Amino acid sequence: MGNSLHLVLILLAVAVGVVVLCRVVRLPAVLGYLIVGILIGPHTLGWIPDVPETRHLAEFGIVFLMFSIGLEFSLPRLRSMQRAVFGLGTAQVAATMLLVMLASLFFGLDWRAGLALGGVLAMSSTAIVSKMLVERAELNTSHGQKIIGVLLFQDLAVVPLIIIIPALASNSGQAIQVTLSLALFKAALVLVALLVFGQRLMRPWFHLVARQKSSELFMLNVLLFTLGLAYLTDLAGLSLALGAFVAGMLISETEYRYQVEDDIKPFRDVLLGLFFVTIGMQLNPASVMAGFSWVVLVLLILLPFKAAVVALLVRWLDGDWGSAIRSGLGLAQAGEFGFVLLTLAGGANLLPAVVMQNVLAAMLISMLIAPFLIQYAEAIVRRISPSEWMNRAMQLHRIAVQGMAVDAHLIICGYGRSGQTLASFMGQEKISFIALDLDSRRVRQAAAAGENVVYGDAAKREVLLAAGLMRAKTLVISYDDMHSALKILHHVKELRPGLPVVVRTADDSHIETLKQAGAAEVVAEVTEGSVMLASQALLMAGIPLNRVIRRIQENRARRYSVFSGFFRLPADPAGEATESMAPRFHSVLLHEKHRAVGKTLDEINLAELLVEVNSVRRHNVRGSHPMGDMVLKPGDVLVLLGQPVPLIEAEKRLCGE
Repeated sequence: MGNSLHLVLILLAVAVGVVVLCRVVRLPAVLGYLIVGILIGPHTLGWIPDVPETRHLAEFGIVFLMFSIGLEFSLPRLRSMQRAVFGLGTAQVAATMLLVMLASLFFGLDWRAGLALGGVLAMSSTAIVSKMLVERAELNTSHGQKIIGVLLFQDLAVVPLIIIIPALASNSGQAIQVTLSLALFKAALVLVALLVFGQRLMRPWFHLVARQKSSELFMLNVLLFTLGLAYLTDLAGLSLALGAFVAGMLISETEYRYQVEDDIKPFRDVLLGLFFVTIGMQLNPASVMAGFSWVVLVLLILLPFKAAVVALLVRWLDGDWGSAIRSGLGLAQAGEFGFVLLTLAGGANLLPAVVMQNVLAAMLISMLIAPFLIQYAEAIVRRISPSEWMNRAMQLHRIAVQGMAVDAHLIICGYGRSGQTLASFMGQEKISFIALDLDSRRVRQAAAAGENVVYGDAAKREVLLAAGLMRAKTLVISYDDMHSALKILHHVKELRPGLPVVVRTADDSHIETLKQAGAAEVVAEVTEGSVMLASQALLMAGIPLNRVIRRIQENRARRYSVFSGFFRLPADPAGEATESMAPRFHSVLLHEKHRAVGKTLDEINLAELLVEVNSVRRHNVRGSHPMGDMVLKPGDVLVLLGQPVPLIEAEKRLCGE
């Protein structure tokens, strides 16, 4: 026991130190875990032995990773990105696997080893790439969408590869066909059984557990369900990861998806970190140094070769060299799932130990290089593709042409729902604006409707200048993207320091950061939503209208500096007396014996009491400003608006028996 605790403490101490260092230098935590494994593994310091018990515990990291992918398996999302996912993604994985297998044959490896190696090297790092795209505000760009689509397909492709790779371990060709066919048949049978019958059994059970209102019970149920399905697929001769993936898929179609995802995250991250530590433990630095030339060869094959495959496929499907090269550079590295598949291939004895070491080292180095490739992709694209200069110049020219048509205008960064609502207000006030957006379909639709919307990345300096930054009256960032907003604020501060910038955020966690970066005002959706929630609750509780309005004004005066003087209300000595007579809302529930039941609103005639029927709620269906010929029924809730005394008289008229 003491020895086990000693090993755990060593693991935790080194992991925390290295991962903190990775965070400081802005490298993904996965690299920190891999480095920890190399340092404390049996081939270096030897602090932790590479024993089966450690690897078995690390398998649970794969289980929870596959469970998380199952949760993300959204059919609507796949349909919306089907061209990138199933077109480009399928082509990338298939082409990479085929070409790696052919190259492996050239170096004397068996075709089964080549196929497994192709699956390993076809994967790219979701953790590194998605993090870099978010930080660079490129998630919604053309190449960003293609990269995310390919990564999504790679995640899905892992599922059949997890079944296929162990089946390749059979010796004879006929045995491989039988084993593979049997594995696929069992997988199809288990998947159909679980997806058809699992949903019917799981949903009522989750409802029952959720009704107990116990977070501990809910968490235990999620763990039982995930590990139980993983165990069932393992019993069927398949993998633990496949069952976990199915469990995630089943839960993703329920209303519990987001709660489950939040609850499972700590288990997934900790165990997944342990999995990557065990991967690092497998690397033998001495073997790598002895075969360093082979590591370099694998690395040279991996990075340029994979980047070229992706770039050519994107160019073939999309026709844009700039987007093609950026996509290729973004997906050139190895990925986390490559380690999962490499572990499977090693366990099935498909790859020789020397090849395993060289490939593992090359994969690690490629992941270290990946952030730099993405960071300098722009310079690489411009050097490789001179036509990119022309395309960029034409794009800026189109923005400048439309920007020249407006003056003293508003620049709207992002033309989603918030941007469109803002543009509508600007139109009503006859204020000219130009909107920038990276969704080409949205831009086409807006342009067809006659709106001044152009395609462009607002986070780029030259795009803002072309949009008339030096002539604009205000700039609004209408989308919630912290990294992009900070880039825009940096450009505005440098080019036009006095220009007021209004930023939208989802919550108030980054308000101070954005204001320090130069935002004149930050509007948090959560704050605004809570203000309106409070106002509606106060109105329904019978608080007078003028007091509710004053509370909203006071809140906004405290929250937004531009309203502080305007919303400062003078003291009213007679305020209390006036307020007692102010209009307010009052709800009345009708029962069967009440006088108003069976009569129309015109017959009740509450208007003569100076009371307005604001709305009627019937069986949770609300009708605002109902017609006078509406017949009232038992169970109706009438929301009345009027002064206190008339409201009392109105309730007597409605409820008198």
